[in-house]
Amino acid sequence: MATVAGTMAAPTAEGVVWSWLTTVDHKRIGVLYGVSAFIFFLIGGVEALLIRAQLAVPNGGVIDPELYNQLFTMHALTMIFLAVMPLGAAFFNFMIPLMIGARDVAFPRLNALSYWIFLAGGLVLTSSFFLGGAPDTGWFAYAPISGGTYSGSGMDYYVIGLLILGLSSLAAALNFAVTIINMRAPGLTMMRMPIFVWMTLIVAFLLILALPVLTVALVQLLFDRQFTTSFFLPSGGGDPILWQHLFWIFGHPEVYILILPAMGIVSEVLPTFSRKPLFGYAAMVFAGVAIGFLGWAVWSHHMFTTGLGAVPRVVFATSTMIIGVPTGIKIFNWLSTMWGGSIRFTTAMYFSVSFIALFTIGGISGVMHASPPVDQQQQDTYFIVAHLHYVLVGGAIVGIFSGLYYWWPKMTGRFLSETLGKWNFWLMFIGLNMTFFPMHFLGVAGMPRRIYTYDEGLGWEFWNMFASVGALILAVGVLVFVINVARTMRQPKTAGDNPWDGSTLEWATSSPPPEHDFDAIPEVRARDPLWYDRDHGLSQPEGDPDEHIHMPPPSYYPLILALGVLMLGVGPLSHLAVTALGVPVIIYAIWGWVLEPTE
Repeated sequence: MATVAGTMAAPTAEGVVWSWLTTVDHKRIGVLYGVSAFIFFLIGGVEALLIRAQLAVPNGGVIDPELYNQLFTMHALTMIFLAVMPLGAAFFNFMIPLMIGARDVAFPRLNALSYWIFLAGGLVLTSSFFLGGAPDTGWFAYAPISGGTYSGSGMDYYVIGLLILGLSSLAAALNFAVTIINMRAPGLTMMRMPIFVWMTLIVAFLLILALPVLTVALVQLLFDRQFTTSFFLPSGGGDPILWQHLFWIFGHPEVYILILPAMGIVSEVLPTFSRKPLFGYAAMVFAGVAIGFLGWAVWSHHMFTTGLGAVPRVVFATSTMIIGVPTGIKIFNWLSTMWGGSIRFTTAMYFSVSFIALFTIGGISGVMHASPPVDQQQQDTYFIVAHLHYVLVGGAIVGIFSGLYYWWPKMTGRFLSETLGKWNFWLMFIGLNMTFFPMHFLGVAGMPRRIYTYDEGLGWEFWNMFASVGALILAVGVLVFVINVARTMRQPKTAGDNPWDGSTLEWATSSPPPEHDFDAIPEVRARDPLWYDRDHGLSQPEGDPDEHIHMPPPSYYPLILALGVLMLGVGPLSHLAVTALGVPVIIYAIWGWVLEPTE
């Protein structure tokens, strides 16, 4: 029986390498996403450490101003598009079919294609460091500084890289929306789905609706830079504020695209280790849906300092305050889930509990900026940097680490060390609070964000050094996790099918799961199916050993098609002949894809 055992080990033979290049197994694709995203996460961390080294003391000279601008831009792009989003996608790929009782996603080859296109986009974006300079305008690329007059070739890599990454995310989002809607096990109604599955579905629709907006803006920016149009250039009749509207119409739903997967993970971990069902399941579902809807109504709170009139300021201030309500519902339901439970404090539980506290800090500082006068005072200061990082590090990253410790036995058949795990947690917890909480003080003291250096005597020296030391502690915490993984993967597989006594369907199959996930498709009789079966003396159907289970065969056409897309994008960055060569590659891949047998 083929399994994903040893999926974290390096390939040792050509056949093994080829099997990974051509795989359409959702679990292996999840591993590919996870490993690639974690490497990008480490790259983004190194970029952050260089930034903190430069700002540790006044008049620092560790790096020059040009490289500093590239680093803070690429740090944000790397962490958002190449680390946090694909780490969430890694969990989507590995866990969603298991949690809904399916044998794979709806479109396995499209799933593989989305990964290879993601990797292509990540390589395009990161390679800019070595090919003339990385983007240097900030991750939001405000016009007119992102135009050809004020920025170099790095912005072309920004545009092409994000267009390629957007194509990957759109393909994955469509795939998971169809999978969740159409491929659930018998009895798994919408209101019996695990919260993580619900959050994945909401994220899929946010991506489907938000990415076209970003695509339009990026194409317009590409035309401004390459073909002398003036969508965002006032000299030609364009409007730079138009870019801000388009970017933030995408950008604020993007915040929820980043945080909702972590909310879903926490909603699975807390009930398992509190040994009681999730409190207020229906309220949690509708709160997630409400966040998805309201996320489209708050984008202009990023633009309170651009001269918006009184009416839009009032409207967007109100909507920003309202979106705090469903978030608050989630926080109180998580607390109520733990209340009265028989809590088991594993490393996964440590990360989930800390998620509640850290995300609450980030949420409160966010709601503060619903007030236009407060926002005007703190705009473009380090207070905003503190808020953003409490949401994305204290929220998204901490939630992802909780999921790693929780599902690692299911994914690999091995337990991560709880001792090293708690060292990992405390170092990260202390480090991130030391790094980001003082930034509130720096922002209130008037320190602007994105400055390369600062003079002595401004009152910023102590907290900048404090934050830089905290960043080192945070980095050591991540290093402990890497050591934990390396040690664990050399140990034998000892995890049972359901080592945490979880209630959802992924714990009904072996650890790690077989290629076909389930010998027999499970049946769902209640919202917490495994707990219900245990308490009522029921069992899941057993598979027939003589039954043939059809699984999609490996395919190299997704890899070839992704190569064609890469060539299509590289052309505007090098020579249009590369784009011309990419077209027949794409045609060949699509032709082969259509005619490829699936039996």
